[in-house]
Amino acid sequence: MYHKLKLPVAGFTLAVAVFCLQACTQKEKTDAVKDPQFQVSEKLLQELKVDTVLAGNAVSRLSLTGMVAPDENKMARIFPLVSGISQDVNVQLGDLVKKGQTLAVIRSTEVAGYTKDMVSAEADLRSAKRALQSAKDLYQSGLASEKDLEQAQSDQEKAAAEYKRAGAVMAINRTGSRGYEITSPISGYIIEKNLTDHMQIREDNAEHLFTVADLSTVYILINIYESDISKVKNGSEVKITTLSYPDKVFKGKIDKVYSLIDPENKVMRARVKIDNPGDLLKPQMFAKVSVADLSGDTMPSVPAASIIFDHDGSFVLVKDGVSKVHIQPVKIAKRVEDTAYVSEGLRAGDVVISSRQLFLYESLKK
Repeated sequence: MYHKLKLPVAGFTLAVAVFCLQACTQKEKTDAVKDPQFQVSEKLLQELKVDTVLAGNAVSRLSLTGMVAPDENKMARIFPLVSGISQDVNVQLGDLVKKGQTLAVIRSTEVAGYTKDMVSAEADLRSAKRALQSAKDLYQSGLASEKDLEQAQSDQEKAAAEYKRAGAVMAINRTGSRGYEITSPISGYIIEKNLTDHMQIREDNAEHLFTVADLSTVYILINIYESDISKVKNGSEVKITTLSYPDKVFKGKIDKVYSLIDPENKVMRARVKIDNPGDLLKPQMFAKVSVADLSGDTMPSVPAASIIFDHDGSFVLVKDGVSKVHIQPVKIAKRVEDTAYVSEGLRAGDVVISSRQLFLYESLKK
């Protein structure tokens, strides 16, 4: 009888032990997730990088193309002022020239006429001055009338005016021993050249001979397709890269939007004026333009590096108080370069961890 009851009692005791073990294990798990905050030392928090969640207009980037063009306010087109035959064309496209530098020389009969006029005007002025002085002496001695003196003064004034005119013509049409010299009015690069040696030149020719451009500042002319016209406005910030310098970013703002559609390319143009240190950007260079487009939606934003992706979800580590950190699920509305805009899960002013966050995240999950 005793042996018959021993087996059921032992089984019952074993079942109770297993139940107690499971209950203890379950309690330990419950205690582990009861407090979702992860306690870290103040020293560790001091070593971590943190960022404050900001609130602002959500920004997206519009990718467009453009072209480098010279600043029209720092560019000079040089037209012929005399007719003749060109010689000594010593500059080429792309050459850097200084203000006043001779670009070419023209043999011209008109220049000889300018020189003759200058010499004649100078001689007439000397003669008129002597005649005036003589008229003054005769008037003071009573041998000439006041009318004679006034006529001498008038002749002297006319001669002075003609001399001044001839001098202005000679100053504009700079001449040397070789002939009429075409000089550069500004310092810059030769970006257009329509002159070679021994070319016949006419004064009434509408085509310019040279174009000189100062490239210390340049324009970026942006191509805007009709679908993007509403997204580009004056003052929009842009980032510009080129094939020649893919790692260098030029920044600026749109200062003019041309309200016309190009009938050939079916695009509208916008202009950005930027500094060009070292004259790196050259006219006609292709450019990629990223234009900031403000959507008008106010959203919290955080550095994109602080976002943790796990199991098709997005998370951040939020710092609470002095030494507490917890996992916060978030919903990403958009990501623009190094910034992520959050539609759910964060508020402006929250503090998120931006370094070693993956290590802390794995620790919090345990």
